[in-house]
Amino acid sequence: MKIVAVLTVRNEAAFLLEWLAHHLAAGIGHFVVLSNDCEDGTDAMLDRLTGTGWLTHIRNDGPYAKSGIQFTGLRLADDCEAVQTADWLIALDIDEFVNVHVGDHTLQALIQTIPEATAIALTWRLFGNADRIRYEDRPVTETFTHAAPEILAWPWRAAMFKTLYRNDGTYRQLGVHRPRGPRKARLAESRWFDCLGNELDEGFKTRRIFSNYGRPLYRFAQINHYALGAMESFILKSDRGRAVHADQPLGVDYWVERNFNTQIDTTIAALAPTSAKLRAQLHADPVLGELHKQAVAWRKERFDQLMLREPMRALFGRLLMTPPARLLPARSAKMLIDYANRAREENRQEEEQ
Repeated sequence: MKIVAVLTVRNEAAFLLEWLAHHLAAGIGHFVVLSNDCEDGTDAMLDRLTGTGWLTHIRNDGPYAKSGIQFTGLRLADDCEAVQTADWLIALDIDEFVNVHVGDHTLQALIQTIPEATAIALTWRLFGNADRIRYEDRPVTETFTHAAPEILAWPWRAAMFKTLYRNDGTYRQLGVHRPRGPRKARLAESRWFDCLGNELDEGFKTRRIFSNYGRPLYRFAQINHYALGAMESFILKSDRGRAVHADQPLGVDYWVERNFNTQIDTTIAALAPTSAKLRAQLHADPVLGELHKQAVAWRKERFDQLMLREPMRALFGRLLMTPPARLLPARSAKMLIDYANRAREENRQEEEQ
């Protein structure tokens, strides 16, 4: 069973080896990684990794399009041999870590748990900043263990998912959250499931990008989403810009909607022994090890440079002053969801007119 992950990156060399080691341990057999205008050696690291046989590096250099470089990268990946010959596909980001709770904690075990699935929705679990200010060269999965509760009614983005799906011709294209370009003739036979083992409705086959609210969603698996990291790292993330919707800046609004720290979740440590060995092997490579050290130094130097700019310095100050996000009472969350549903229905009616 060949599972292929597709990743788009820009200036992420300091995190890349941990991410790859973890997902190798999680059962991914090949990676297609698209780099964009890297200044920290990410592209050089990926070039080195092409010699492993389990990674394909595609350069996607050029300015961010308004819609975001991730979309153009995924279009390039669609034509890649590794993608076309995969049995299963999943598109991930560098701050997303697959966390399987069944069997040996691999994606193969998840697939065996729901063998009839065409697609499995792995819902985000948001991991907060936990008041960490300075960036440290430590594994993200060990550093950040404070997360949102299993049931989080708002914001709706907390229930977004990434899709592990069969590459059986039902869908023509990769997508950021879900496969795109469905073939109508095959949709009727496709079957989508969540990580509770529930079969999902028809909406998931063509358009849904977030899971159903109001219940636990992580019985079989989840995506640990480390969207914030340390405050220093968030400043670099803001400077880099969004991979999707590049015209929308990253600010305190993005931070507040993801900085939940109400529960401790260390379940991802189930793969730590295996991933640590793989990470050590990658760091032992003389080229990769040196590139990693240079990337860590680059991040620290880049932060110092950004702090000389008033907008970034102001953002950093706001992060220091902003407390963790608080959970909304059920009544307030319901009010917001009702308005969102009402707006969606009105938009649908306008489109039909």
